[in-house]
Amino acid sequence: MDKTRVDDMLIEMITPRVQEIEKKFGSGEGLTQEDINTLLLKSQYNHINHLDTKLNEVVADVASLKHSFAMLEQRVDQRFETFEQKLETFEQRFKTFDQRFEMFEQRFETFEQKIDATIQKAINKNMYLLIGVGSFLLVVLKLIDKISM
Repeated sequence: MDKTRVDDMLIEMITPRVQEIEKKFGSGEGLTQEDINTLLLKSQYNHINHLDTKLNEVVADVASLKHSFAMLEQRVDQRFETFEQKLETFEQRFKTFDQRFEMFEQRFETFEQKIDATIQKAINKNMYLLIGVGSFLLVVLKLIDKISM
């Protein structure tokens, strides 16, 4: 808290009396109750001034902390915004990757069907050829058997 004119006037009023009391005490004289009260008033005033100074420091520190926290909050907000943007970019890339994977999967299924069809044709062709050659051999062997008999 800031000092006021009343504070300054009070200290000016009691300072001469305090100096008299200090001289009196320094010379070994006893102090009256009024002297003790004046010293206590001066002591309390000094104590209050000290507390006011400390309070001003605390207020300044709190204001500084508020500013620091506001700056920290701004930095955290900016980092979260950057993180959210990067996350959105990642999600878009992941969706693109997922679409490409689905296309690859469809192509693989088509390729697999073509291979199955080609293998089936080859098996059918070989079976026809085998049956044809087997039948031809059977006929030839029967002819040979009839001729030799």
